Amino acid sequence: MANLSMVSKFATALLLGIVITIPTGVQSIGVCYGMVGNNLPQPSEVVELYKSKRIGQMRIYGPNADVLKALKGSNIELILDVPKEDLQRLASDTSAARNWIQNNVKSYLPDVSFRYIAVGNEVIPGNFAQYVLPAMNNIHAALSASGLQNQIKVSTSVSQGVLGKSYPPSNGTFSSDASRYLGPIVKFLASNGSPLLVNVYPYFSYIGDMKDIKIEYALFTSRGTVVSDPPYGYQNLFDALVDAIYSALEKMEGSNIPVVVSESGWPSAGGTAATMDNAKTYNQNLINHVRQGTPKRPGKAIEAYIFAMFNENQKKPPGIENNFGLFNPNKAPVYPINFG
Repeated sequence: MANLSMVSKFATALLLGIVITIPTGVQSIGVCYGMVGNNLPQPSEVVELYKSKRIGQMRIYGPNADVLKALKGSNIELILDVPKEDLQRLASDTSAARNWIQNNVKSYLPDVSFRYIAVGNEVIPGNFAQYVLPAMNNIHAALSASGLQNQIKVSTSVSQGVLGKSYPPSNGTFSSDASRYLGPIVKFLASNGSPLLVNVYPYFSYIGDMKDIKIEYALFTSRGTVVSDPPYGYQNLFDALVDAIYSALEKMEGSNIPVVVSESGWPSAGGTAATMDNAKTYNQNLINHVRQGTPKRPGKAIEAYIFAMFNENQKKPPGIENNFGLFNPNKAPVYPINFG
């Protein structure tokens, strides 16, 4: 999940221009399956819940044998993360990368539908950032050695905080700290036909600048254009954020790189504006909106993953972090939601 301090740093700019665009056509929205709790259902029950709700995509934050076994034959498409603790080893050791792919991917094929390998989550910029591209290269090479490079794409997941400028969306630019790592990564993504995965949270932008950002703009409920960026107009902050990312990619010669929203959501309790009504409004409107695309990519359905499936009682710090779930640990909905 996006780091609040990092996101708040860009909140004012994000207000008018935070952009993330997701350009992949998908049939259903995905949901992130976090497991930082001691009272969550068994993975087999969770997979059945995904299927019963017709949730066609899942993201997990590291290899979990029980989850991967439960996914066999489900046809649920998966984003599998490489945890940050593994990055240095996989970056420096090609055999470690081959073993990682063998143990966590090939062992479950063809019964599990792997979609992306996310090499690191929100580690750019930071102490682990230097390992991301070498690890991506080694993971990609391991997939290629088995002829899987076209079936399973390698990327990394970044926070919207990688934006240094975001207003208006057409001025979207990566920060200098992020650019030193993202420049070469953009070249990797472009050459291998991979998307950039971006965690997009209008919620954090809103609570970071409530003076200038109206909650309606964050919740998809504005009745007209809020931000004008000719030839485009923005009625919601989500589109502005996604398109700011697209603009930043274009400035790095990455105009053909799709953006996948690898996390987005709104907490139902525990903090400012964190209510069940706001969470339901945001997530339902997100589900309804993604098929439309963004102003820069109209009609191009956005591939997006809601964070998260469950309220997780061991996430830190306590508060909103425990309340992003669509479901309680007993599998009852936190609030009614229609996945379409």
